[in-house]
Amino acid sequence: MATIHRPRRGSLAYSPRKRAKSEVPRIRSWLEEDKARIAGFAGYKAGMTHVMMIDDRPRSLTEGMEISTPVTVLEVPPMNVVAVRAYESYNGGLRPAGELWAENLSPELSRAMTVPKKTRGTAPGDLVALGDDIADVRVLVHTNPTLVSGIPKKVPEIMEMPINGGSMNDRLSFAQTLLGQQVPISSVFELGDLMDTSAVTKGKGTQGPVRRWGIAMAKRKHARTGKVRHVGNLGPWHPAHISWRVPQLGQMGYHQRTEYNKRLMFIGTDGSKITPDGGFPGYGVIKNQYILIKGSVPGPIKRLVRMRHAMRPGKNFVKAPELLHVSQESKQGV
Repeated sequence: MATIHRPRRGSLAYSPRKRAKSEVPRIRSWLEEDKARIAGFAGYKAGMTHVMMIDDRPRSLTEGMEISTPVTVLEVPPMNVVAVRAYESYNGGLRPAGELWAENLSPELSRAMTVPKKTRGTAPGDLVALGDDIADVRVLVHTNPTLVSGIPKKVPEIMEMPINGGSMNDRLSFAQTLLGQQVPISSVFELGDLMDTSAVTKGKGTQGPVRRWGIAMAKRKHARTGKVRHVGNLGPWHPAHISWRVPQLGQMGYHQRTEYNKRLMFIGTDGSKITPDGGFPGYGVIKNQYILIKGSVPGPIKRLVRMRHAMRPGKNFVKAPELLHVSQESKQGV
């Protein structure tokens, strides 16, 4: 007989699988670039559709032919830059050395935080005086959910975005030009760029080990329990504790996940050219700038998705895609 080999589904590298602390994903690594610009952006997931395009993948069986490709639609209203923050090296890490806040802050920002009345570096010269002591320059930005009809919230999400490229003085000068301004996604990404997308996945609550880890259901009921979807054995008598490797019930979903090398297919400004008949299910009509990303991205609709420039794009980087048609067919199932 053949040897039965059925390993457990689900990587233990993601353990412990508990709920994410925040729906705003945390990004720890950013791509170093040549020119100074914001390292990432954020938008809201509206839904999915498909596009007709010319296959430009090298050595593909359909290279040069017309193919259908699924894409994810993200609505990306401009983000407000409210502060510039400089960091200095300290004890093997970073700590804030000074910050500069904008004067014309959006009234929506007060819904999310209390703006500090006095901070270090309240004058541009104070940050410039730091000179070579600056180890990193970042901007504090927030989203504009009130501009999005499909998001039923008024509290903006606040996050830090690094300024990459050039010397520290170049980054600081560039960040000060953005202070108090609204930044569109076209100033961060270009058509055809590869990006990494981070979001919190769809939450599924507490689930049993069969669904959570994919273990086999017993052909007969476990002794003394009378249950089929339980683990048959939790481990040996000694050591006298249950190993963390044993698949058990617990939280499933609502975890932060990152998908790499997602291709930016299109950047649009007119939402009527992408909104299907009846709107996107559970989301509605797109009224702001939007982008099309090849394939799927983590999270359900209305979820915040953070994007950064691809950390490991590989060698098969292709030019901007040639789109022939974007589907606007109804997604309502009629």
